[in-house]
Formats: sequence, C-alpha cells, structure tokens
Amino acid sequence: MISSEIIVVEQICIVVNFGLGSKLLQAAKNHGIPGGTVLLGKGTVNNRILDFLGLSDIRKEIILMVANKKAADRVLEKLNEEFKFEKPNHGIAFTTSVCSLVGTRSYKSDNLKERRGVGNNMYHVITAIVDRGKAEYVIDAATKAGSTGGTIINARGSGIHETSKLFSMDIEPEKEIVLILSEREKTEAIVTSIREQLKIDEPGNGILYIQDVNKTYGLYK
Repeated sequence: MISSEIIVVEQICIVVNFGLGSKLLQAAKNHGIPGGTVLLGKGTVNNRILDFLGLSDIRKEIILMVANKKAADRVLEKLNEEFKFEKPNHGIAFTTSVCSLVGTRSYKSDNLKERRGVGNNMYHVITAIVDRGKAEYVIDAATKAGSTGGTIINARGSGIHETSKLFSMDIEPEKEIVLILSEREKTEAIVTSIREQLKIDEPGNGILYIQDVNKTYGLYK
C-alpha cells in the first residue's frame, strides 16, 4: 500500500567562515542528512576600520542541504549546539520551503507540500543574480535601504540576453549571486533600491526573487 503522507521538505542554508564547510557537512551527515553542497563565497560587513585595512570582504562557505522538516529542525538544533551560531561571527543558518524536488531518491516531488506563512516568518531571503562585478552595487543599494550586508557567490549563466560572441563562439559570462537576509518590514525598501540602482527590470540586467524564511539561527538586529 502506498503511503498518502504529505512530506514537508525544507532547504537548509548555512553560511560559515572559510574552512568550516566540510566539517559542518560531515556533522550534518552524522546527524542523519545524507549530503549537501558547499559553495564558496564572500561576506560583506559595514565596518570602516575593516574597510581601511582591506579586510571587509571575508571568505565564506555556503552549505546547502535538503531534508524533511522534522529532520531539518532536529539537525539544525544539533548543529547549533556544536557550532554555536548564536555567538557573533560563528555563522548564520536558515531554512526555506521547497515545493518540488527532482534528482534525488529521498523524496517524490508529488508528495511535497508547499508551505506558506509557516514558522516565525520574520525574515525574507532576497536572491539577486547579476553579471560579475555588479554584486557590490547590489550590496550598496541594499545597505542604503537598511540591509546590514550579504553573501556573494560566484556563478555562470547562459541566458539569451547575457551570452556574447567572440570569433563566432558563444561566451557565457560569469555571474554573481547575492544572498541577503532581510527583516520583513525592510524587504520592500531593499528590493526597490536594488531594482532602481541595478535597473533589474531591464532585459539582461539580472534576476531578483524573494523567499520566506521559516527558521533562523545566528541573526542579530
């Protein structure tokens, strides 16, 4: 008999200092999450002393994992106990809802349930994908609207508006992905500032989307 239980699945995103990604991923595996992905990025902080010393860009590792909600909650509690996200500069962690999942045997996509308005919902995660070199403009625009910083990840894109040609060969330009955690009441102002400064609404200038955050660790007002 096939079970009719609806599985609620969440994505776990953890941002830690460079060098901790593999250790954290192994700890997650020890607690029952079978695997994940570690990405390299850099964090931005608004600190004049660090800016003067050239240390304002700090290398980060971003760990992405998917698990059912019960497992995600349990594992995050365990990871928080071990890595102390509640302490300053020890990392941040948050979960977002997954409404469909393809490419893993752990779940079937038709058994997943989209969740809206669940959890504390005090935060949004704003994701902006722009051409390389423009991520800092995204951070600047967000900071002017009240953001305290973000995480920048290098990537590549091949959209029809972004592809250029050299000697009749298509060139896929490098992209930058910017992750910004925003208090809900600040999201609209931050998004508006980014849209205006980067002209996101014009073709080829980037993509921006917003997700609800269900649970957070390591965030401070």
